[in-house]
Amino acid sequence: MLPDVAQLPHWLSQQLASSSRVSGYDYQHHSRRTAAVLIPIVLHPDGATVLFTVRADHLSQHAGQVSFPGGATESSDPDPVATALRETAEEIGLPSDQVQVLACLGEYHTISGYCVTPVVGVLQPGFSICPDPNEVADVFELPLATLLNRALYEKRWVTRQGVRGATHFLEVNQRVVWGATAGILLNFALELMLEGIPKDMTIEL
Repeated sequence: MLPDVAQLPHWLSQQLASSSRVSGYDYQHHSRRTAAVLIPIVLHPDGATVLFTVRADHLSQHAGQVSFPGGATESSDPDPVATALRETAEEIGLPSDQVQVLACLGEYHTISGYCVTPVVGVLQPGFSICPDPNEVADVFELPLATLLNRALYEKRWVTRQGVRGATHFLEVNQRVVWGATAGILLNFALELMLEGIPKDMTIEL
């Protein structure tokens, strides 16, 4: 159970400060490049949400998928926080000074060969964005409480890049969150010490 919105930033900071960093992966293989994403939590008075993007259909990797804003590390980035904030500003036009960064989560290794550091940040509603159509097809929000309910996820078989493996899915408000994005959210819930077990659909009866 999450606290009310007024207490949420402090609670998140406390929980993450005392948690062990949980790492994860889509498939077990060597990650060659580093990246960072922002988990932007919007503090609406009637309930916190998380802001997501839908990647443009023409992109070479993860086209059309629901994702967090973020991307690859550049040589000028001093740390993952800088990468996440820079990429978010480039992708959706959200100014970095509107984001209160709370913590970095454990690394997540993707099938596309990235070692991703998720950065948790909060922002007040009323912000303005300007998505880059070359990278982003849509921007939307989903309820934080739903996203952190591990029992709502399903583990399913999927084939990507010719490799069959298991990954997690969450369907909410006619959106499908899956792959690395779902894996990062599940690890986020673990770091917050929230309970719940995803339903395993990979078990053959």
